[in-house]
Amino acid sequence: MTSPGFAPILDCEDVAWFRDQPEAARGAAAALGRRIGLGEQRSSELVLAVAELAGNIAKHAADGSLLLRVLRNEATAGVEVLAVDNGPGIADVPAALQDGMSTAGTLGIGLGAVQRLADSFHIHSQPGLGTVQVARFWPRPQHPSVAGEPMVGGISRPISGEQVCGDAWSIRTDTGEQTSQPGFEGTNRPAAPRTAPDWAALTGRPPTARTTAASERDSSARWGRVGRPAAVRAAVAGPGQGVLVMSCDGLGHGPMAARAAQAAVHAFKTGTARTPEQAMEQVHRALRGTRGAAVAIARLEPDGRLLFCGVGNITAALVTSTSRSTLLSHPGITGHQMHQLRTYEHRLPAHGILVMHSDGLSERWTHSDLAGLLHHPPALIAAALMRQAGTRRDDASAVIIKAAR
Repeated sequence: MTSPGFAPILDCEDVAWFRDQPEAARGAAAALGRRIGLGEQRSSELVLAVAELAGNIAKHAADGSLLLRVLRNEATAGVEVLAVDNGPGIADVPAALQDGMSTAGTLGIGLGAVQRLADSFHIHSQPGLGTVQVARFWPRPQHPSVAGEPMVGGISRPISGEQVCGDAWSIRTDTGEQTSQPGFEGTNRPAAPRTAPDWAALTGRPPTARTTAASERDSSARWGRVGRPAAVRAAVAGPGQGVLVMSCDGLGHGPMAARAAQAAVHAFKTGTARTPEQAMEQVHRALRGTRGAAVAIARLEPDGRLLFCGVGNITAALVTSTSRSTLLSHPGITGHQMHQLRTYEHRLPAHGILVMHSDGLSERWTHSDLAGLLHHPPALIAAALMRQAGTRRDDASAVIIKAAR
């Protein structure tokens, strides 16, 4: 969905990974295009781009994968193609995007043509490490609701040998309406007076002198030093809209873990909780009778205020080009045993990101590993992080929340 004041917010579905299967990837792309009504011409262009990206992985990469999925909001649906490899990388990306450029002497259409065919195309390559590419295809004419880059993006991948994934992530918009929630009487009361949100923090429009000064006073009062967390008792959502994001790791892997993750996503998407703590309680109730899961939920507000609540071993960190600050989660298993929940209040740096990932990724990464990626869309950052830190010994997922510039 898309919300006024926020960048596009898109749901992802129908995830399908392909390794060393260019023909299968092309067939799946054609089927997806037909199913969502992409149109004959646009579907043909999608298949052509997938053939090029899959072919490049087969020709150049020692190990690589291609992901196809549907992106959707209330108004339209499109296809996203994500190609990730551990190949030699591209030393000169601008040259590789020129027509006719081919390091293998083939007759492929080239990355320049993929860039022109796609509604959006992003590439990050590092010699000796590999390449990550993201391309999106929307029906023509493109609906205005999907213009621009999403502020949240994620990726999930099952353990080797499994068809289903016990990791998941999800996003929804809080409309800002004060609603009464079962089991939360008194916790959703109107917030104490606060300075109105500075919408420029997410829209990128320059704030006025008045709103800048007010925002600075408000930030100083609530956070002290920038980025310093504070535990919040009975955390209350700020006025207006917000975006809630969940990262979930069903215990173990396989169908039973996937069932727990799907139950968590359903409870999260259909719930009306306004704070991470309330949403966590709803997910906890929904997961009774399942294996349970590690869950982390964050709420981002237009002025950069971030509320975070985590149970179990979901890694969460605020990352900038010069720092990484880990967010605190508490022991427990959502759906089985949770201690008293705590919500922590942070500020999402203007040029930073919030990373949340499951233990299918190692924690042995640093801010410098992501410093050169921060200007890319969240989905590309998530894919690059999974390529670097992911293992094949467990389901894996990563989701990125990006502050507007």
